[in-house]
Amino acid sequence: MNQSISPTTKLSGSLVLPPDKSISHRSVILNSLAKGSAYINNYSTAADCQSTIACLRELGVDISPTNPLSNTSTAVDLQITSPGQSNLIEPVTTLDAQNSGTTMRLLMGLLASAPLFSVITGDSSLRSRPMSRISTPLSLMGANILGRNDNSLAPLAIKGGSLSGIEYDMPVASAQVKSSLIIAAMFAKGETTLQQPALSRDHTERMLKAMGANISEDGLYISIKPGPDLRPVDMTIPGDISSGAFWMVAAAAHPNAKIKLENVVMNPGRTGIMDVLKSMGAKISVENDRIDGGEPICDITVESSDMTGVDIGGEMIPRTIDEIPIIALAACFAKGKTTIRDASELRVKESDRIKTTVSELSKLGADIQELSDGILVNGTGYLSGGDCSSNGDHRLAMTLAIAGTLANETVNISESEAVAVSYPNFWNDLSMIMNS
Repeated sequence: MNQSISPTTKLSGSLVLPPDKSISHRSVILNSLAKGSAYINNYSTAADCQSTIACLRELGVDISPTNPLSNTSTAVDLQITSPGQSNLIEPVTTLDAQNSGTTMRLLMGLLASAPLFSVITGDSSLRSRPMSRISTPLSLMGANILGRNDNSLAPLAIKGGSLSGIEYDMPVASAQVKSSLIIAAMFAKGETTLQQPALSRDHTERMLKAMGANISEDGLYISIKPGPDLRPVDMTIPGDISSGAFWMVAAAAHPNAKIKLENVVMNPGRTGIMDVLKSMGAKISVENDRIDGGEPICDITVESSDMTGVDIGGEMIPRTIDEIPIIALAACFAKGKTTIRDASELRVKESDRIKTTVSELSKLGADIQELSDGILVNGTGYLSGGDCSSNGDHRLAMTLAIAGTLANETVNISESEAVAVSYPNFWNDLSMIMNS
């Protein structure tokens, strides 16, 4: 599918963002570990969140919508009823995570802990993404995992159960790796201690604590002790700040814009995009702070700003890893140079996001260069427009769409349907703020 976006003289409006994907995934996965029922309101209808539901159903978890679902719905309310981790059933077919790295990585921890045999795979993109950073520590815990390329690539066959706690230094700061190991450790014999190289989002820890898990944190250390049975918890999923990042950059970079985002999750591990944009000089205000289900939530307003280039790296990268493509676009409209380093993890996302971000923004006239572990942008305040492709990557598709609102001429995006992976209603929301 091709989509054409022409520049607009104004961007304005108030948006309710799609439900947070990270929390949506965890709400059904973690409730599947507990015996009983829970209600999950505002669950994401994004394709990768639906992949998680499909896999859990194959394991014997009953997940049913409690409200009608239209073709344009970005959210659905669910009732989830699980027999509990020890009573999950052995799937009779291969589990398909499709394009969802979160689904595969978190379920690897669940499957390694459960007394059953399973095979999990994904689409061609996911089958090329490295899983050894999870399969290696799970194997140290006693899991039997077999896969391609020395057990690092899907399809992965997993014989679960009989795990033992370990002490493990994580080589990368990754919430997905950490969450997978925490899930497995919940059902291992003995305590597991994880040392992180830097802090990452802690949705899993917050949710499991609410379910009664015995998890403690001390700086970069996390200790998990098997404890009493987990209890299911009801929750409402807040808006996704990663989806909000596109509108934040659109408003900050456009000369005549003001956009309000409602009910946005403000987990400290997720607000790196706001910190980066503020350091560039973006005008961002926050109001209506509150706590819901252990997660901080607020409303965010962003308006037209004069931005300056910055250096981004180190501990900021885990907090902005999903937002790097749209940050690179913001840098195109900032004065001076922006350098993004320590982001080699981008090479193994849905696309090689370093290469594709540089390639596609270059087609639109950006002064941008590829680094081995990041991106260098010389801000010109100008994009010419032209033809480009999402390369099947949802975040790149949305970045290029925002570029279309800022460029001098129309931007034509091929493979634009990729936005459905995380933001099914993106094109409708874009039309709304362009025409308000």
